[in-house]
Amino acid sequence: AYSSLAGGKRIRAMLVYMAANACQADNAPTAAMTDTAAAAIELVHCYSLIHDDLPAMDDDDLRRGKPSCHVQFGEANAILAGDALQTLAFELLANEGDGKAELRIGLVRELSRASGANGMVGGQAIDLAVVNQNISYDELVNMHALKTGALIDAATHMGCLCAGGNSEQAKALRHYAQAIGLAFQVQDDILDIEGSSEQTGKPQGTDIAANKPTYPAIMGLSEAKAKAQSLCDEALEALTDFGANADPLRSLATYIIQRSV
Repeated sequence: AYSSLAGGKRIRAMLVYMAANACQADNAPTAAMTDTAAAAIELVHCYSLIHDDLPAMDDDDLRRGKPSCHVQFGEANAILAGDALQTLAFELLANEGDGKAELRIGLVRELSRASGANGMVGGQAIDLAVVNQNISYDELVNMHALKTGALIDAATHMGCLCAGGNSEQAKALRHYAQAIGLAFQVQDDILDIEGSSEQTGKPQGTDIAANKPTYPAIMGLSEAKAKAQSLCDEALEALTDFGANADPLRSLATYIIQRSV
């Protein structure tokens, strides 16, 4: 509860609901499976934050305005807490409930793909490997597409699955998610320079101090801001064929590049 119920934006969970609302079909599964999918992806995200903060990884002492889990409870307990949250996520999705087995398998497949070696974990491994190295813009984009973007992509696809969305909707939402996933990371890098710990709830300047590659470092701060806006425009374009039900997704894209937390 210390980490999972702490503050935070809950963007991935919100994306599940927003995507489901945008794709709602007459024969959609019950809302209970959407609740389960949103909870599961947030648990995986929370586990990743606990492990990312460990001294062996990003070595951050502050998370969501509170001491990081390993600072509060020790490294061993933080590792176990992260493990427990990860397994709980898949237990929730696998449990029999309102969703049909085919839907539950699809949700498990999507979340496991996004959180494993071909997604979030792979991106974190690259992030650790490129400290003190000069990498290209394309390499930085690939790293963040895995580390940050994969779970955001999964959130929209899981929402689409829960709502019984069609293949065209799923394709459009993947395009949207890829754009806002990258925009989210670009804005994070900007906030690491221009934000404050009081606003973001995490240490400031840690990427610079650790000599990690960032978008402002590679592109310059003004170009990074322009890139964030371009990605927001791209995300909005991906939603062209959706009606008013997708307005929350549109608002979220704008929020991501305007946020100060």
